[in-house]
Amino acid sequence: MNEFMEFFNTSAPENVSTSVKLLLLLTVLSLGPSILILMTSFTRIIVVLSFVRTSLGTQQMPPNQVLIGLALFLTFFVMAPTFSQVNEQALTPLFNEEINLEEAYDRAAVPFKEFMSKHTRQKDLELFLNYSGADRPETIDDIPLTAMVPAFAISELKTAFQIGFMIFIPFLVIDMVVASILMSMGMMMLPPVMISLPFKILLFVLVDGWYLIVKSLLQTF
Repeated sequence: MNEFMEFFNTSAPENVSTSVKLLLLLTVLSLGPSILILMTSFTRIIVVLSFVRTSLGTQQMPPNQVLIGLALFLTFFVMAPTFSQVNEQALTPLFNEEINLEEAYDRAAVPFKEFMSKHTRQKDLELFLNYSGADRPETIDDIPLTAMVPAFAISELKTAFQIGFMIFIPFLVIDMVVASILMSMGMMMLPPVMISLPFKILLFVLVDGWYLIVKSLLQTF
């Protein structure tokens, strides 16, 4: 019992270090989903993959678990340089007790700001900066995360919808051609989706659709 109480005695330097690490771990775990969704490439990737499934008309194929899993691993692949910088500049010095928690937070924010600034439209960023009444930043470091994160999120949504629109076009053409043929044959009671679905899947497989989609996504970053 005494050993258990001594562990929580913050007067000991080693216990303070352990408490900081536990606090940091709990904070990261609690904010992890929000950081993953709004501060990385995850939003663009999952939205585009959802557009692919919707344009194919396969409903729940591939399943949500497959799409989310693929989006997660693609996100880790794209964000690997950023995560590496955060680990080298913030986490490792913090765990080695070379910097304090506040300085680690400031250092960790820099790589994320650099990544997000490359994919954030100036118009979106100015929207939140003007609304908050913040001064015009001179460098990326001066941009607050409270403005950068939502600006990055809506920029990513716009980019994802633009890519999704381009994905929809060839499949929409197939639907229109099939519907026109069925109407000309007088088969108006037959749902065009039943006929067009195999042709859309066949086209997607012949052009190696998943390879092209993933390649296009990676090239946008």
